Amino acid sequence: MRMRKKKWADPYLTAHPEYALPEPEQYRGNWRTLIPGRKLHLELGMGKGDYLNAMAAMYPEDCWIGVEKDHSAAAVACRKALEAEHPDLHNKRVIVGNADQVVSWFAPGEVDVIHLNFSDPWPKTHTHKRRLSSERFLELYRQILAKDGQIRLKTDNKDLFEDSVLSLLHNGFTLSEISVDYRRQEHPEDAITEYESRFLAAGQPIYQLAAVLCRPGNDMLE
Repeated sequence: MRMRKKKWADPYLTAHPEYALPEPEQYRGNWRTLIPGRKLHLELGMGKGDYLNAMAAMYPEDCWIGVEKDHSAAAVACRKALEAEHPDLHNKRVIVGNADQVVSWFAPGEVDVIHLNFSDPWPKTHTHKRRLSSERFLELYRQILAKDGQIRLKTDNKDLFEDSVLSLLHNGFTLSEISVDYRRQEHPEDAITEYESRFLAAGQPIYQLAAVLCRPGNDMLE
């Protein structure tokens, strides 16, 4: 369900360029000069930013960047981060834009992990190419992921999950994790957002996978 447009969203984003970056392309190849860290995590379709905020707090030694094309959702995420009781922005930023622009924001090999959390399933067959795990997006991810780069995906949608598995295997990735009921076991290393909690409360299984990029020199090929 898409968020209702908020009139205050664009002015708020414009007023906070220190967090919602207006020109992310200027950091291409130099993100760690802005956000020093061990690994660079990129969440595509971050929504209201709950996962990004939680994971950035759990892993303060890493860099966390969220991408959201919906200006209202991005503004809510920005406000949550800035107006938190103890705001800490040292290791996270937000890009307001479409995921198909990632190669203009990140240099080859710059991103360590791409997170796809409960992405829009685009259920109609003719819209499957818009899925963030479709072939056209995976080709973009291949360009920006590090040598041992990883994609981590969670969804409540079985069709999207099955399609994503095939898409990854057909486009140069190897599955290192896969689960059709991810939360049947505790995963304290992975934040549960309020959004995901709704599915768990309803008894809906969470489908999860991790996929590693395979390219010459990657141990997964040996």
